[in-house]
Amino acid sequence: MRKILIIGAGRSSSSLIKYLLDKSEKENLHVTIGDISIENASNKINNHPNGSAIVLDVFNEKQRIDAIQKSDIVISMLPAHLHIEVAKNCVTFNKHMVTASYISKEMKDLDKEVKDKGLIFMNEIGLDPGIDHMSAMQVINKIRDNGGEMLLFESFTGGLVAPESDTNLWNYKFTWNPRNVVLAGQGGASKFIQEGTYKYIPYHKLFRRTEFLTINGSGKFEAYANRDSLKYRSIYGLDGIPTMYRGTIRKVGFSRAWNVFVQLGMTDDSYKIEDSENMSYRDFTNSFLAYSPSDSVELKFRSYLKIDQDDVMWDKFLELDLFNAKKKVALKDATPAQILQKILMDSWVLESNDKDMIVMHHQFGYKNKTGNHQIESSMVIKGDDQTYTAMAKTVGLPVAMATLKILNGEITSTGVQLPINKEVYEPILKELEDYGVVFVEKDVPYLGYNPEVVMG
Repeated sequence: MRKILIIGAGRSSSSLIKYLLDKSEKENLHVTIGDISIENASNKINNHPNGSAIVLDVFNEKQRIDAIQKSDIVISMLPAHLHIEVAKNCVTFNKHMVTASYISKEMKDLDKEVKDKGLIFMNEIGLDPGIDHMSAMQVINKIRDNGGEMLLFESFTGGLVAPESDTNLWNYKFTWNPRNVVLAGQGGASKFIQEGTYKYIPYHKLFRRTEFLTINGSGKFEAYANRDSLKYRSIYGLDGIPTMYRGTIRKVGFSRAWNVFVQLGMTDDSYKIEDSENMSYRDFTNSFLAYSPSDSVELKFRSYLKIDQDDVMWDKFLELDLFNAKKKVALKDATPAQILQKILMDSWVLESNDKDMIVMHHQFGYKNKTGNHQIESSMVIKGDDQTYTAMAKTVGLPVAMATLKILNGEITSTGVQLPINKEVYEPILKELEDYGVVFVEKDVPYLGYNPEVVMG
């Protein structure tokens, strides 16, 4: 049997594992799940005859090498910074590799060795990055093939809660790593280009520079800029394009409220709070406000941030129990960001019957001999349940499909790569439609870059 090793059995791996096990009889596959928790790995296999679970600590070199040597292809579902040791072992032992993560510099540096050995290291083949690349390149190449010249490309993605499970004032629940949500936008200014002019948004202004979107009958959303949109010009072959913008989608009103945390300093992960384990949520909130012998924490909060008592935004903060004097942080030597994450997880965790939702939206502006044109392409998908979430589907299914196509010789280009070639994206996008990942395209009047921007 052809042997597939999956390292990491987290939430995003459920649809990936099910897909490969469902195909295992027909495709002659054996799927081994390696995870630090044997229980976690075993649960994902669910007693399937063509699956097995092993304990695999990625920091244990012997365990890691032994598992990789026994496989024909390796899928790493680990956090991005842990891929590189797996990748080096795959080079040494001549194994193909697939990940859903961005290509790191260390991974890119392996490109020559990977090509010399005739191997395929497919990266950025999940949701974002992944489906965004593939769906964008399909339309961009169609425009080019018909003689068009690209003028504008905008791309937006959001992991959200489905409307029927939207039960809090923030219209948001965690559908992926909560830590990444808390730290979103940090690490440098967001960069993009608008009508030939470079634009930069510093972190402290990011959540007050948002763009409104109305998407394919699914309602109104807002988006804030991703950190670096410019690097995708060369990746997509759009070096001369006048407008290039990538953003993250949220429901309207989220960013304005989130900006309060940014302005207070609650998203800072660079220092530790003294005696954090004994603080109450109220103590934590008060620690970012000026001292007053008479004013309450609530009054200081509203006054400092200029929030009226009848502002709906005020109710959002009350809902989070930020002023609760009984609830304890109970985290030792925690950073502000870690404490904020703990507070948010009290309110924003998906309940057992909740469903998540993924929204992706592209805009393509181009010109040809008949004038300027614009295309909108949108995808909305909901999860089935807490195991087969929309996030797990959109991250895991493209990974699984690419893995099988590499094994079957349908993907042949070697090297460290992402899915921007037709041999990769055309068959995978087609197959994804069978699983409900469908893009709806429509022609709209060409407006250029003309967003309804909220400036704070």
